[in-house]
Amino acid sequence: MNFTGVRGNRERRFDSPEQEAYLGLWRTYDRLRELEDELFARWDITNQQYNVLRLLEAVHPALLSTQTVLKRLVSRAPDATRVLDKLAERGWIRKERSPDDRRAYWLGITETGIAALVDMAEPLRVCHERQLGHLSDEKLKELTVLLHAVREPHEPADSPWK
Repeated sequence: MNFTGVRGNRERRFDSPEQEAYLGLWRTYDRLRELEDELFARWDITNQQYNVLRLLEAVHPALLSTQTVLKRLVSRAPDATRVLDKLAERGWIRKERSPDDRRAYWLGITETGIAALVDMAEPLRVCHERQLGHLSDEKLKELTVLLHAVREPHEPADSPWK
């Protein structure tokens, strides 16, 4: 496909190979996210709330600072306070005010939060199978390597995703 421009040529769908790849990623994310949103609706949570629970479960019984949790999230959370407050209201996480900084909190997962993750585990495994199960293990590894290569120059130096 020739990517020299789209003006005046209705046959070309993209301005560049980069645009085609980017829009392909975006569309793929949208299609896969729809399946995940449908799943998480059963528990009335978002994928970001699930991500917080998983991060806190990984260090349980230790606590993480709010800033550490936010750095480790898969995607940025502009409404982080609301995300955390909803989990705390449900009793799935606990928030402890930092003794050193009254504006900061330490977060931990509760037994109720762990039980919710256990309840979600198999349905989420099935969801991921629905999303990507049509790809071979080889293709999944190849995809993972390519995705890492795409985002690597854009990750902050201290990113756990590096």
